[in-house]
Amino acid sequence: MDAMFGFDEPLLSTIQQLMDVPEEMEKAFNAPTRAYVRDRKAMANTPMDVKELPDGRILLTVDMPGVHANEIKVQVEDNNLLVISGERKRPAEDDKDSGKYLRMERRMGKFMRKFPLPDDVNLDSITAQYKDGVLTVSVERMPPPEPKKPRSIEVKVGGGIGASGGENVKAGK
Repeated sequence: MDAMFGFDEPLLSTIQQLMDVPEEMEKAFNAPTRAYVRDRKAMANTPMDVKELPDGRILLTVDMPGVHANEIKVQVEDNNLLVISGERKRPAEDDKDSGKYLRMERRMGKFMRKFPLPDDVNLDSITAQYKDGVLTVSVERMPPPEPKKPRSIEVKVGGGIGASGGENVKAGK
């Protein structure tokens, strides 16, 4: 059949190999970006406790030792997504000629955590407090809406709708 089209066997198999993209090449083309990998590591390495209090408030507690308060951002993004981010930097005195590290175990760099908030939170009442290396974010919930009371409608007796005359009867409340 290959001879029918004027192709010999090796040429056809080479073209077929070129057309088939190996799985490794597919992974290379669709590899996650460095920024994505960095953000995923930052999120995974930032531990957070989330606690719901009896009064309905939600407390998020994040350990951030060595981070200055002005380097922490607490934001609410679209769709009620709370984002806590920032950066832990090496002290400036480490840049000077003050010796060399024998071991570096403290993690430096950017950090981020995302937490989806329930729909019934009061976005205007979110507070964040940073003390002794611990960030505490308090999120209040809005009270449940009051159940709607039934509305009374006046029932007119006699005549058609909008016709005058007849006896008026009020529906019970």
